[in-house]
Amino acid sequence: MYYLPESNLLKYITILSLPLHPMNTETQLRKLLDEKILMIDGAMGTMIQRYKLEEKDYRGERFKDWHSDIKGNNDLLCLTQPQIIKEIHKEYLAAGANIIETNTFNAQVISMADYDMQPLAYEINVAAAKIAKEAIKEFVAETGAPTGEYFVAGAIGPMNKTLSLSPDVNNPGYRAVTFDEVADAYYEQIKGLADGGADILLVETIFDTLNAKAAIYAINKYFRDTKTKLPVMISGTITDASGRTLSGQTLEAFYISVMHANPISIGLNCALGAAQMRPHIEELSEIAACYVSAYPNAGLPNAMGEYDEAPEQTAAIIGEWAKEGWVNLVGGCCGTTPDHIAAIAKEMKKHMPRRLPEMVNA
Repeated sequence: MYYLPESNLLKYITILSLPLHPMNTETQLRKLLDEKILMIDGAMGTMIQRYKLEEKDYRGERFKDWHSDIKGNNDLLCLTQPQIIKEIHKEYLAAGANIIETNTFNAQVISMADYDMQPLAYEINVAAAKIAKEAIKEFVAETGAPTGEYFVAGAIGPMNKTLSLSPDVNNPGYRAVTFDEVADAYYEQIKGLADGGADILLVETIFDTLNAKAAIYAINKYFRDTKTKLPVMISGTITDASGRTLSGQTLEAFYISVMHANPISIGLNCALGAAQMRPHIEELSEIAACYVSAYPNAGLPNAMGEYDEAPEQTAAIIGEWAKEGWVNLVGGCCGTTPDHIAAIAKEMKKHMPRRLPEMVNA
């Protein structure tokens, strides 16, 4: 029999007594996604509008003397009204959301230039991720909900400038921004989200695939630079009945263009209501090698730009997709509220998640 020296024996016992390394986020997500359809939250902007905030509310004390109007800069509320953003996150968690998105849809230097607030981009992303993490922590403590089933997705929006289209109808070759500028802006946003504790990176509402490619480039560069990795979710936007993105790609072309990012999920959001999105979700479910996500608007906007679709209507349509076995993650976009998410979550409990296709080597 071999005897360990006393000093080594103590080390050995200490190692055995250490807790097992917890599952990383992607492993946790995959386990849950194989068990049930996960819920994404609903619209942040729709909820912010309910607070009827004025210019002074957006400014807060810190920006009370800012040189331009900043009402409408919803991402800035992470700094000036963090309690409101946290309240919204917790409402969606209570409604059944597993994944809550950070309030950072426009929080990169190119979009923040509209308010001359470019230097605040990184700070906003850090704050937004921390607020969402705190919301989950408080929700779990207050409700006794199981830990390990709630995640913060760092929301990376499409930007207000496009790489594929010219803003000048008289000069189709002109671009208002370069690929490097877009990638650099996204890199700073990604760093802020990761530093704030985001569990997932969500590139969403993609209408220009080249912008999305810049975001993917920035994500991969960040992973290489930091030797870390987070799960990536990608969600595009079909803008018309032809089934194409604004930059002209078919759904299949879009899918092929971004799959090199090896996302945990790919899906569609915004632009269309659930009824109009149905054929595109069916198509995506047939071609996607990863999990499929879908979070449509609450129908199409009315003449006043508002959304009238009731929670039960949205839930019923998404329920049809789930019954067909097309989806793994669902939620809501423009016009949806915690009531919509609660109705969808209730419906999803009746259905099993879409199964990943078996990959066959040629």
